[in-house]
Amino acid sequence: MDIVRSILLFLLAALAEIGGAWLVWQGWREERGILWIAFGVLALGAYGFVATFQPDPHFGRILAAYGGVFVAGSLAWGMIVDGFRPDRWDVIGAGICLVGVAIIMYAPRADSMGA
Repeated sequence: MDIVRSILLFLLAALAEIGGAWLVWQGWREERGILWIAFGVLALGAYGFVATFQPDPHFGRILAAYGGVFVAGSLAWGMIVDGFRPDRWDVIGAGICLVGVAIIMYAPRADSMGA
């Protein structure tokens, strides 16, 4: 159950961070205004809290693993929201990142300290 919870939290974090950054981008670069930027900042702030709910207690591990989720999530966001078409190297790179996430987060540990 912890793995399912962890994965759902990573997905929520990606939605908040990538969505927040996209809103700021839209507000500033696409000149949609301060309200878009404000909602983006709020979403980015929410992202900062999501990681604290991860079952693993190690900040460095959580953020390192989230980096891989962010890479894959950013490509997915671009496809869904902006019509971006990743090439095979984008897909391969994102896949490698997700394998890294799985190893960092869910590999069996020798003890509770992650040794």
